[in-house]
Amino acid sequence: MAGKSRRRICFVTGTRAEFGLMQTTLEAIRDHPKLQLQIVVTGMHHDARRGRTARRIADSGWKIDRSIPWRAAATPVARASETGRLTMRLARAFAELRTELVLVVGDRVEALAGATAGHLCDLAVAHVHGGDRALGQADDSLRHAITKLAHVHFPATHASARRILRLGEDRWRVHVVGAPGIDGIRRLAAPSDAVRDAFSLPRSADFALLVLHPVAADAAAEARRAQVVLEAVLQGPWDRVFLIYPNNDPGAEGIIRVWRSCLDRRVIVLPDLDRRLFLGLLRDAKVLVGNSSAGIIEAASFGLPVIDIGPRQLGREHGRNVVHCDYDGRAIRKALDALRRRGKPRGAFFNPSGGHGTGRRIAGTLASIPIDRRLLRKLIAY
Repeated sequence: MAGKSRRRICFVTGTRAEFGLMQTTLEAIRDHPKLQLQIVVTGMHHDARRGRTARRIADSGWKIDRSIPWRAAATPVARASETGRLTMRLARAFAELRTELVLVVGDRVEALAGATAGHLCDLAVAHVHGGDRALGQADDSLRHAITKLAHVHFPATHASARRILRLGEDRWRVHVVGAPGIDGIRRLAAPSDAVRDAFSLPRSADFALLVLHPVAADAAAEARRAQVVLEAVLQGPWDRVFLIYPNNDPGAEGIIRVWRSCLDRRVIVLPDLDRRLFLGLLRDAKVLVGNSSAGIIEAASFGLPVIDIGPRQLGREHGRNVVHCDYDGRAIRKALDALRRRGKPRGAFFNPSGGHGTGRRIAGTLASIPIDRRLLRKLIAY
């Protein structure tokens, strides 16, 4: 890095959840004297059905450097085509912004496009949450493909770091930092009074969260699965049940149809949700049901029991708060009954994804690591 110029770090974000879990990391980069934060928004951030969260990012005081449209992809072929278009547009954006390092997180196609464009543009690529395992739709393959394109790795756990090393990455490239999604979540969560006011909840109301993402591109099959899960949850004694829209993977329309057609008066359907309120709901809920990564990562820090449904998160490290079920109404009801008899524990579970300070650790590494020939030229380490 020449002179006193700040190193330009470009974060590519495609979802509301991803941006929220990276908040403390982005704050640390923005506030670091040697770094300049750039933000490119795409993907679900432009989806009107999910609240056009690009506007929420801007309204929260973040500077959006580039906004790249994303066409809704109802099929795998459409998703692949749109990913190609996004890769091209990101390459142009990086050139215009004079980006020096591209920052991506997780296993989504937007992150793959960002890593591909950055790598082929001879830029450094840093990847958060590499080395995890999750079946999803194409998640496991995409995550490890991004690892091979990235030059710097920020896994959440030592087990994930070992997987990265087995992929042939140099040990000096790997920095175990913990999960950014649990960095400061108690501070970031909305107070209980604010949560109750936002949703007109009685002070003593018990409520459940249901967050279900597709695992197949077949919308009809996803609708059937969503109906099974919803009916099982509604048999519980909840005063309210919050249904949060799924991501925009193919098949999501089937889940949305079921959510929107539910007539139970206890149900509150949320196409989008501010992260502060989402974390407040996680803290105060009695249970989270579905297949969201929030159940695997953030929930343990709030002591929230989780019933994880189906194969989407299989293989991921998790705390003792997580119980797995198939898309089976009887099994889900049995798990809910056992949870109700046991009651919600006081305090947090042990969280295998680490503790706090993740954002500062990532920013410090991004500021200090040399971007040179050694970093940019990759060989398998064995």
